[in-house]
Amino acid sequence: MGSRRRYALFGLVSTLVGMGIGHLVAALLNPDSSPVLAVGSQVIDLTPVSMKEWAIRTFETENGNLDKVVLVGSVFVGVLVLAAVAGVLARTRLLWGAALLIVMVAAAAGAAMNRPSADALDLVPSLITALTGVLTLVLLDRLSRGASLSVALSPAPTKKRLVLTEDSRDGVSPDTSATATPTEEDATVTSSASATRRTVLVAGAVLTAIAAAAGGAGRWIGTLRARPEDIALPDPSPGGALGPLQAGLEERFSDITPLRVSNADFYRVDTRLDTPVVDSEGWTLTVDGDVENELTITFDELLAMPMVERDITLTCVSNSVGGKYVGGARWLGVPLKDVLDMAGVGSKADQILSTDFDGMTISTPLDLATDGREALIAVGMNGEALPREHGFPVRLVIPGLYGFISATKWLTKITLTTYAEQESYWTKRNWDTVAPIKPSARIDTPRALTTLDPGEVLVGGVAWAQNNDGVTKVQVQIDGDGWVDAELGPDVNDVYWRQWYYQWTDAKPGSHKIAARVVDGEGEVQTAARAEPFPGGSSGIHTFLVTVAG
Repeated sequence: MGSRRRYALFGLVSTLVGMGIGHLVAALLNPDSSPVLAVGSQVIDLTPVSMKEWAIRTFETENGNLDKVVLVGSVFVGVLVLAAVAGVLARTRLLWGAALLIVMVAAAAGAAMNRPSADALDLVPSLITALTGVLTLVLLDRLSRGASLSVALSPAPTKKRLVLTEDSRDGVSPDTSATATPTEEDATVTSSASATRRTVLVAGAVLTAIAAAAGGAGRWIGTLRARPEDIALPDPSPGGALGPLQAGLEERFSDITPLRVSNADFYRVDTRLDTPVVDSEGWTLTVDGDVENELTITFDELLAMPMVERDITLTCVSNSVGGKYVGGARWLGVPLKDVLDMAGVGSKADQILSTDFDGMTISTPLDLATDGREALIAVGMNGEALPREHGFPVRLVIPGLYGFISATKWLTKITLTTYAEQESYWTKRNWDTVAPIKPSARIDTPRALTTLDPGEVLVGGVAWAQNNDGVTKVQVQIDGDGWVDAELGPDVNDVYWRQWYYQWTDAKPGSHKIAARVVDGEGEVQTAARAEPFPGGSSGIHTFLVTVAG
């Protein structure tokens, strides 16, 4: 192997070892301080909105979204390219390669410390990464240079040599067939060179295994830490409990989304690259700003307050027409109004600025949060404590508003303020400050571009109109003909979605266009005007082509 390629591998191995050990240390201290995750999070913050929306649309799958996987993978590839460059530089001068590794880790440390809640302890994983990476590079360099020295001292290829015999002294031609025999010293040097090369190879393999083991251990520890706490949720207060949901259409038509989405299948869209681990024992909720009485509420105190259950559909503003980022669930929590009444809202505030455990901020218009909609400080989801990925121990759930202005996860602070005084994360990025969820219908079955059997075809899905007195009709259109009313599933409430279906009885061979739209409780028909998610939510009719086999 050429020396450049060998040193490029040295750079890769050194970086992998540093990253693996650093990730392990971060898992033990604070997962957010992991160098790779810190850089990935910084990249998310710096990525233009249009590129983020493209990534969400492009990498959406049936089982979730791969945009974060692709992001982390891209960061990882970029790091490895720089690592190879550092190795090649170390071949010329070790200091240069080590300096590049340190610069790379310094960038990661800067990203980790850029988080609002970062402290000095968050530097430790980066320092360990830098130290481990540089020491590994030094070790491989010394082993390699030892091997090179051994090769230089090894014997040259044997050559024929002149041997004078008695016959040669008598004028007979000398015997040139004899060859030199390597000395014992030559053999020792050759053996040493081979042994040293083997040492380099073994060391590289062992170090790579250490990197993999450390990274795997860090992931395993993170998974253990992310296990749900054993929390006994209180029963809803008298009058706050709901009866069981009616049977959904999924019991008749399995391809239609369940009326209530399970916790495991509920969509997740946020800026996190990991699953935050926030313990309930040390958690508190602070209510401050333009209030008469600043509050600090512990988790036990929150659980002791009157609880209510509410069936609410959440929708992400990044949800494209026909997209998967919407879901209905039953939430348990304390009415937001009760907590605001305890604090006593002042006369100046027009914004609720909610903050998560890591300093992420979301702004909600105060008038919308308190206009009678049943906003919750939620602790439970579908009869269980909130899963960690959905905001444990506490999150906001405000019906009728897109999640980026209403659904703060891992909530720790509520500040009553004004839009003129403070800007939230999304406001700084020019998303709308008032973003009611737009009515829409989604077709779950059949799938776009699929091939169907002729005859009877089930067309079905879900629809929502949370700000317009709920769903009263869903209509289906085939090949541009007239709109036909579909059959509706259970009517849970105005802020919950409805399932629907339509039996297309005469599907004939060929290509066909299917569309669906919703009519809300105010009699308004869903708009056909196309709009992208940015800055205030997508709109348009869910329409696609299918083929009926001949």
